[in-house]
This record gives sequence, C-alpha cells and structure tokens, in this order.
Amino acid sequence: MSVCFRPKSAGLLAGALAWLSLSELGGAADLTAPPRKSLVVLGDSLAAGFGVEPREAYPALLQRRVEAAGLPFTVVNASVSGDTTAGGLRRMDWVLRQPVDVLLLELGGNDGLRGLAPEASRSNLVAIIGKARAKNPATRIVLAGMVMPDNLGAVYTQKFQAIFPEVAREQKVALIPFLLAGVGGVPELNQPDQIHPTARGHELVASNVWITLEPALRAAAEGSQLNGVK
Repeated sequence: MSVCFRPKSAGLLAGALAWLSLSELGGAADLTAPPRKSLVVLGDSLAAGFGVEPREAYPALLQRRVEAAGLPFTVVNASVSGDTTAGGLRRMDWVLRQPVDVLLLELGGNDGLRGLAPEASRSNLVAIIGKARAKNPATRIVLAGMVMPDNLGAVYTQKFQAIFPEVAREQKVALIPFLLAGVGGVPELNQPDQIHPTARGHELVASNVWITLEPALRAAAEGSQLNGVK
C-alpha cells in the first residue's frame, strides 16, 4: 500500500509532504511472519521525490531493496519539501508517535542553500538524534551527509560539509558520506533546476544509501543493541 499526502509547501528544495507506507505487500497477511519493523525517512524534497513519481523516489526504491533482501521493514517517508534541520526537529514529536526502528536522517540541504549557520544545523541534528533515542534507545540512526556548491564560499562549504561526519562520530551513528555522490553536479541526472534528481538520479541515490543502510537494517532485524559505526 502506498499513500501520499501532498499539501502546498515552499522552500529551496521544493516539493511536498510525504508520509508514505511504501510496502508493496499484496494478498492476505501472513500471520506466521514476524512483525514488520519501521524504517522512517526524515528528509526534505530529495526524499519527498519532487519532480518524479512517488514510486521513482529513492525511499520507494529502498522499499524494493528491502523486500528483495527479505528484510522485515516497511519504509515510512516522513519528508517535507523545503524542510530544514530546525523544521525536522519541530516535527520529531509527531514522527515519534509511531515506532521508529531505524531512522534515516536526511536533512541539512536547505540549511546550506540558505546559508544558515552550520553550528545551528549541527545542534538541530544532534537534538533530532537525541529525541529519537529518548523515545527508543534501540533505534538505529543513519545520517545522510550533504555537500554544498562552491559558490557559497570555501570557508562556509568546508564548515557545512564537516557537520555530518562530526555528528556521526560524536553521536555514534552510521554515516552516508554524501547522499548525492555521483549525482550532484551531473546535468543528465538532475532536473532543470540542477538540484533535484531525475528518476535515474534517484536510482543512484538509493544505491548510495543502501551501502550504509543495509547493515543497519540487518542489525536492527537481528535485535542487536549496538547502534553505531563499526
């Protein structure tokens, strides 16, 4: 079942709110199967799939990989276009109304495009992680790194890029070094705005995410209490 709610929204990474249950289960439920766990994607319009069909956005592609791998997870896309780390933090109480076994935290791109202070973005990411762990200490967290274009200035670009590995190391969460690796700056893999990936671009983003996400999912499925980077 896939449900998508798309209200009007503004922001540099434009798009929509997506609260999606992306499991492609069909037919009668298997009552003998173990209960499914939740993989919640907290992101901006990159995850909301601005400009592509919901089935083409990388969270939906992750659901397909989850099913192919035989992992007991349903992907829930709690992404809002134009969202910042501050916006994500404000929404965490709402997000945490449902169980979150694995949290894919993909926020920060709009902070950088708006030139917001890296220190504030860093603080917000840490607070989001803290809220998730306060609700459920066993929640596994994967943080998606982001890189800004050079036109924002070398000093700002370096400070911004450093946020993600620093937070991952200090908070002991898994890190995707750069969400848009191999996609950002490649014209044919992006829409005319050169910000949002095409359907093909989303396929590569899903591959970038899966490298780091799959081990976290397997560990969560096995019930390990270790939450961090090996």
